[in-house]
Amino acid sequence: MLTAFRAFAKSWVAAVLIGLLVISFAVFGMSDILQGQISSSVVKAGDRSFSDQDFRREYDQWRQQAEQQMGQPITPQMAADNGVIAGLLEQVATRESLAEMLDRMGLRPGDNLVADQLRQIPAFFDPISGRFDKNLMEQRLGETNLTSDRFIEVLEDEIAQQHFASGLVSGLRAPRAYGALAALVDLEERDLGYFQVGVASVEAPGAPTDAQLQAFMEENADQLRMPEFRVLSLVRFAPRPQDLEAPVTQAALEERFAFRRDTLSQPETRTLVQLPARDQATAARIVQRLRQGEAPAAVAQDLGVEPVTYDARPRSAIADRKVAEAAFALAQGAVSEPITGDLGLSVVKVVTVTPGREPTLEDVRPMLEAEIRQDQAAEKVYERTQAYEEAHIGGATLAEAAQAGGATVITLPAVSEQGRDQEGRPVQGVTPRILETAFALSEGDESDLTELSEGEYFAVRAERVIPAALPPIDEVRPLLTQVWMQREMLSRLEAKATELAEAVRGGQTLEAAASSIGARVTRATGLSRATAQPGERLSEDALVRAFGAAPQEAFTARDVQFGMIVGKVEAVRSGDVTQVARAVEDSRGQASMALFRDMAEASSLAARDKVKVRVDEGRARAVLGLDPEVPEPKAAAGAPAAKESAE
Repeated sequence: MLTAFRAFAKSWVAAVLIGLLVISFAVFGMSDILQGQISSSVVKAGDRSFSDQDFRREYDQWRQQAEQQMGQPITPQMAADNGVIAGLLEQVATRESLAEMLDRMGLRPGDNLVADQLRQIPAFFDPISGRFDKNLMEQRLGETNLTSDRFIEVLEDEIAQQHFASGLVSGLRAPRAYGALAALVDLEERDLGYFQVGVASVEAPGAPTDAQLQAFMEENADQLRMPEFRVLSLVRFAPRPQDLEAPVTQAALEERFAFRRDTLSQPETRTLVQLPARDQATAARIVQRLRQGEAPAAVAQDLGVEPVTYDARPRSAIADRKVAEAAFALAQGAVSEPITGDLGLSVVKVVTVTPGREPTLEDVRPMLEAEIRQDQAAEKVYERTQAYEEAHIGGATLAEAAQAGGATVITLPAVSEQGRDQEGRPVQGVTPRILETAFALSEGDESDLTELSEGEYFAVRAERVIPAALPPIDEVRPLLTQVWMQREMLSRLEAKATELAEAVRGGQTLEAAASSIGARVTRATGLSRATAQPGERLSEDALVRAFGAAPQEAFTARDVQFGMIVGKVEAVRSGDVTQVARAVEDSRGQASMALFRDMAEASSLAARDKVKVRVDEGRARAVLGLDPEVPEPKAAAGAPAAKESAE
């Protein structure tokens, strides 16, 4: 939560502050006496355990966000192959370690703080009555596989870490030297001379042999291999348009209205401000000042108390029952006498009053008719699924059972686990849930009837499995030949550019080197890191290498188009003093936040070291249905060539 992916700033200021944090950890820390015991947790940080269910929820949240961004389903194996599981475990380990360390230091939020946070979550309040609804909270949390106890624990951790962060950042201001160093580097100006090494400067490669193409294909097998495809038969049960157009009887409407009357009613709501008082004398002064027209916020600030504001809330939403009774007995704009409530002494001012309203049947007729039709449609879907289930259990095939249930079987073309056909186009009619179920089947197997969404179900049969394989060489020969020749040409261009750069380093002028291949020298002056942008003249690679080179040093880089450049840093000048000074002040806030992030990360790392956190990646893999054995990292040999070919 409080991490940053940079090295810690090695200044004496930061060192002293971090030293104080580490000392406090040492004072309040305790050894992990359970280190030798067998743990059933995915992550264990002191007394804190991150369970299998917790990790599954963490992974599911990541997966849902990633699938929305990428527009395709993501399997646990794909996540593991790309390092996501290990990355999530590292995040959890750091977060849990810091939470454990803060708890040992005694930084724990009180019940009132937690209650205040809960009051700010409208999803836990009944939209009709405005009353906090524990059952509704459990329902909302259940949708994300959270229990109320676990949610409170997470909320307490977040509050503690927010207060810890506030303590770190309060009054923190980076020294000007931090910004000065960055400004000097960013505003430094450089003059470059460079020339292009294009395809005309080298001999074109000949067409590759079959042996060369085969070797190139095997070298880049991971990029060229076609994924596994499956031909699927799919049956879906969902409400039909005619199901949602069925007539609704007056008797059914009246029955539903009688059942929903209480929840459809809009209770009276009030906006009020409650000011707590230490004693009767203080309460009397609050009453007097509010009745004289002073703003509640000003009175609260003057007395050093925290006002409690209820914005358009019903009586049931007021935490203190006695305060609610008094407030709802007042007229708009009135101020109460001192109230001795269940939670202490206070004074209330009523700001606005919104009367309640009792709806008539005609007011809510369209809404109730839609509800009834939806229920009737769901009942018809249920009847069809029951007919399907009875036939399927009796030995009918998926197609035969679908016919018994009045549904149509759709045969989908060969589809990959990512939901694309063999041409790479999205296949209509499949969802991540359907694909996940289908790819868990063996060839010829049929799934059980599975819920797809509320009121919709499906079953799928894996008709044929087409294993993952490299395509025939003749099928990809034109494209493969083109990529091979581009790679060979680039290799020759790089060799030529390196040869010319070596000549410049040996004393040859830039102009002479350019003339040897019929090129002309171009110059770019006054380039700075703050303003230079890749464009038509210089590529990003050229700028990176130009700002990384020493004065009078020659370098090579990729050109904007296909080709290379040979360049030389001809001059380096310090930036304008006035601009540097202005940049220092403009970036001081940013530098302070960077220092804060460094301190936060150092605190997290210190917590991990002190707590001795333990991570069980094998167990995390097993939770997601993968082989618990953590595979060895793949060898990096040949990776650069493969990457260039893929590009």
